[in-house]
Amino acid sequence: MDVQHSVFDRPAVEVAKNLIGAELLFGGVGGVVVETEAYAADDPASHSYRGQTPRNRSMFGPSGHAYVYRSYGIHWCLNVVCQPGSAVLIRALEPVEGIAEMQARRGRHELHLLCSGPGRVCQALGITGEHDGLSLLHPPFRLVSAQIPGSIVTGKRIGITKAVDMPWRFGLKGSVHLSRRFPLEPRRRDDDI
Repeated sequence: MDVQHSVFDRPAVEVAKNLIGAELLFGGVGGVVVETEAYAADDPASHSYRGQTPRNRSMFGPSGHAYVYRSYGIHWCLNVVCQPGSAVLIRALEPVEGIAEMQARRGRHELHLLCSGPGRVCQALGITGEHDGLSLLHPPFRLVSAQIPGSIVTGKRIGITKAVDMPWRFGLKGSVHLSRRFPLEPRRRDDDI
């Protein structure tokens, strides 16, 4: 079942958990969301913490829309806007649809590395800054609710320097497609690639 708008008009932590197991497609290409991170309006690690700017204006727009930004001037990152000033970063997908297209865009063939990180997700799906502010409930996006929720693991967010102890990173337990394993999860051979 396609996700409804009301699913997003909630605190980012709730939305981040509920997105685990959902299917996210962009132009018919994508897969199952296996890792997310939540960012709230009053969160020092959030782009919205100091208020609205031209860069983060989508975070203050309608819930259920995309906030796409460039990280370190290199990688595009996709976030789902929740309540004003809050969003959920899509950290990893399990590739399902359009795998050959994702492999071509990424220049890799290993399935577990195609979408295992926020920059890899956007590169594999072809998401760029042009898609900032678009609704995730209308084409070219499609978001389908998780059919059978899996076990969710929780941990600290990664790749940030503020509010690093917040346990607002969520993942599908046992997934080999995570950007980085969670504490107490089995180590993959290539975790450090």
